[in-house]
Amino acid sequence: MTPVRSLLPSHRPGLILAPMQDVTDLPFMRLAARYGGPDVFVTEYFRVHRDSRPEAQIVRSITENGTGTPVIAQMIGEDIPSLVRTAGELQRYPVAGIDLNLGCPAPIVCRKDAGGGLLRYPDRIDAIIGALRDTVQTRFTVKCRVGFESDDEFPRLLGIFQKHAIDGLTIHARTVRDGYRTAVKPPRVADAVAALPCPVIANGNVVDVPTGLAWLRQTGAAGLMIGRGAIRNPWIFSQLRAHWEGRSAHVPVGRDVLAWITSLWEETASFQPRFEPQKHVAKMKKYLCYISQGVDDGGQFEFEIRRVRTHEDFFAVCRTYLEHDAAVAPTPPVTSTMFCGFSELLSA
Repeated sequence: MTPVRSLLPSHRPGLILAPMQDVTDLPFMRLAARYGGPDVFVTEYFRVHRDSRPEAQIVRSITENGTGTPVIAQMIGEDIPSLVRTAGELQRYPVAGIDLNLGCPAPIVCRKDAGGGLLRYPDRIDAIIGALRDTVQTRFTVKCRVGFESDDEFPRLLGIFQKHAIDGLTIHARTVRDGYRTAVKPPRVADAVAALPCPVIANGNVVDVPTGLAWLRQTGAAGLMIGRGAIRNPWIFSQLRAHWEGRSAHVPVGRDVLAWITSLWEETASFQPRFEPQKHVAKMKKYLCYISQGVDDGGQFEFEIRRVRTHEDFFAVCRTYLEHDAAVAPTPPVTSTMFCGFSELLSA
């Protein structure tokens, strides 16, 4: 067993980029590092089943990373022999650890009893984690939610994590049924911090420095995992570091956000085996759903960007709303449907 603590800074909380399927690929990792980046990356999940082999595109985020930032490989699945086999295969690459996904709430995943769907079957989780604990020679970590239907399920999960001495636990502090629609539940993260000797990482609704600090204050977590907040604000990692180091943080203006969008377009386009402009516009809309939050008071930017079809129209809309030197809103609007309940972290 290799301690996760050795991946995290000793003088401040750790910062981890959340694994987001179809988002945190190699170009996104490289770009995130350019903007200050996390202390640790986690790959998109490797889909594991009887006939699976590690997807080449995701493997590239390990073997071609080039940022100097450690990369943990994440798996999702429910078949024990296949998970054990894949963990062995992934350990042949320069990974900093192997992570098991017990949190993805996507219906297509849960129907297969994988990701968050596994939380309905604690005995199965016990068997899976036991088998992987025996197999993984590097760091073995878990990312989970606090339950499937209710966070009352969490104490039993916590007992399983204790039993198998996992090396680290990241908690997205909502249930699977919650999706992303509710406020997070910091007390469950605090429970894990008190119960486990390994680092516990808080995840969910970190959108700026104050929400990140609120998480740490309420839980005592060893660090923060940031996902959608880092799509909207790639400076968030450097802003948190600046706070802890007593420095002034960069305050992005509209042109900075426009440059971020342009870099996302260029980097992700270069990663496509066959570039098709219209399909790439559709891919970029996935990022812009988050980036657009709070750019203008009426949400017109989001409305217009969802309806563009061409490269030319995409950038014309972006320039209309972002070609300026005024500071952008530091947080999404509290009414945002893409960032639900983040303000409740600050009022707790």
